[in-house]
Amino acid sequence: MTDILKERSDIDEQYRWDLSTLYATDADFETDFQRLDEAIAKVASFEGKLTGAEAIYECLKADTELDLLLSDLFCYANLRRSEDTRAEDAQALYMRIYAKYVEAMTLTSFFRPEVLGLPEEELKAICEDDVLAEYRYTMEKLLRSKPHTLTADQEQLLASFGEVFAAPSEIADNLMDADLVFDDVIDKDGNVREVTTSSYIDLQMSDDRVLRENAFHSFYKGYRQHINTFAASYGGTVKGHTAEAAARHYESSRAMSMAHENVPTSVYDSLIDAVRDNMDTMYRFVKFRKKMLGLEELHYYDVYAPLVPDLDRKYTYEEAQELILKAIEPLGPEYGEVVKGAFRDRWIDVYPNKGKSSGAFSSGTYHSNPYILCNYTGNLDNVSTIIHEMGHSMHSWNSNHNQPPQYADYTIFVAEVASTVNENLLINYLLEHTNEPKARMALLNQYLENFKGTVYRQTMFAEFEKAAHAMAEVGDPLTPSALCAHYEGLVEDYFGRELVLDEEVGCEWARIPHFYRPFYVYKYATSYSAAVALSEAILEEARTIGTEAALQAENSAVRKYLKFLTLGGSMDPLDELKVAGVDLSTPEPVKAALKKFARVLDEAEELAGKL
Repeated sequence: MTDILKERSDIDEQYRWDLSTLYATDADFETDFQRLDEAIAKVASFEGKLTGAEAIYECLKADTELDLLLSDLFCYANLRRSEDTRAEDAQALYMRIYAKYVEAMTLTSFFRPEVLGLPEEELKAICEDDVLAEYRYTMEKLLRSKPHTLTADQEQLLASFGEVFAAPSEIADNLMDADLVFDDVIDKDGNVREVTTSSYIDLQMSDDRVLRENAFHSFYKGYRQHINTFAASYGGTVKGHTAEAAARHYESSRAMSMAHENVPTSVYDSLIDAVRDNMDTMYRFVKFRKKMLGLEELHYYDVYAPLVPDLDRKYTYEEAQELILKAIEPLGPEYGEVVKGAFRDRWIDVYPNKGKSSGAFSSGTYHSNPYILCNYTGNLDNVSTIIHEMGHSMHSWNSNHNQPPQYADYTIFVAEVASTVNENLLINYLLEHTNEPKARMALLNQYLENFKGTVYRQTMFAEFEKAAHAMAEVGDPLTPSALCAHYEGLVEDYFGRELVLDEEVGCEWARIPHFYRPFYVYKYATSYSAAVALSEAILEEARTIGTEAALQAENSAVRKYLKFLTLGGSMDPLDELKVAGVDLSTPEPVKAALKKFARVLDEAEELAGKL
């Protein structure tokens, strides 16, 4: 048997997203594309004229309109490209809008240095002018950036390099999704199995150890053959980011990344410290996994294997929808109705096809509904992925319907909270409705795996990023051997000595696309910690007083959470989370989440004796 991906044209339309809320056809895209030059020129016409509140307001208003247009065009091109990365027409759309985006950023880059170049007292008075009331928070953030804003000429020069700075990520994406191919492998029964970027994790979750091992070696053979290219592309991203940080007078590239959200670097460091202080629980989990699988040696290709292989249940897409709607009931009927609409109105591109981007994401614009890309193959992890991305989409939906466009986009720091709350609601729903020991063990393992992947693993990624950028900042070369050696050392630290370190392990960093968005991954771990606290409070209310009563109570956990979903980017992210009921300026939420991980592991270890 050979697993062959379908061409996109062979996927039933009901399982492909409907992009018509953006553009019905590429011709409609072209019509809007022709409006761009005028929109860019309108913003550019304010250069040299930003001397008072009225002019600044009109410029900001024109810039918002330009952003909306760029967002629609960019999103559509990216979604079309994601459908089939081999399609040259979609690639052309993306390259054209990206080039125009860079042009727009270059021609409008005068705003920040020109406004911040005004005398300080005059600028403060302008910021307090009622004319700018709609943009007050925007102006507050602008003032904070004053020490790191360059002259107009320098800002324009930096902006003109936007496409160059993005090139390493584009190279890596194309290599991973379009050009990288892997050897077919044999399973324990002698069947030929295809290895692809989208199928790899599913193969690693098989109960066939022969298949897992063969797929592991095939997959990383592909990456090792291109490791020099990956090191060069990742090094380009790191060097570009560190160069910009130095030009903007930040103490480090990490400080620059975190300043955009006004999050202190202490949050990053306290996350790493808290996780490192709780490595013993992770080592317990690795040992538990080895024992449950009955292995003399636990290898990297065993870390995703099901602990109860005979319960590898498959869910149709329709069953997944029903399960998700049940799981989100504690968030109330209004939330559920929008999710039903998302399934009905084809927000989701469901199944893998040849050339389709791997993984999953949520996208969309202020004018469109959200869109979800996934590569659904029917296991519980896939169901969890859909409810995760639906959390992002519902966050966007609520923000877009409650904030003006300038404040609709939430920051990345809070982005993973809504998605992970949904994941936790799903796993808790399943646990509440499962008593059979083997089935319950499978769910506990899923919970532990989610936690391992989102808190421990993402924190390990965060340590890798911190070290890679620090190396570049002191001039150390980011060679393949240096990157692989450091990554392998972190795997050993985080998984412990029970795990056999196969020689391919050090290459894993090359397949992590989020490294091309510097200092993004730590937010998964902080967000997961916040989500644990929020979901447990919401579920406790649902159990004790019921969802309907909780929705009526003025200061209930569910109402605070739903309020948080409407805030978009109208506040600093740490303040938004305080509205939701979590204070991530302290390490306490992370510590509490790690204790939850230990409690779930306690139950799994106790249950193991009954199997």
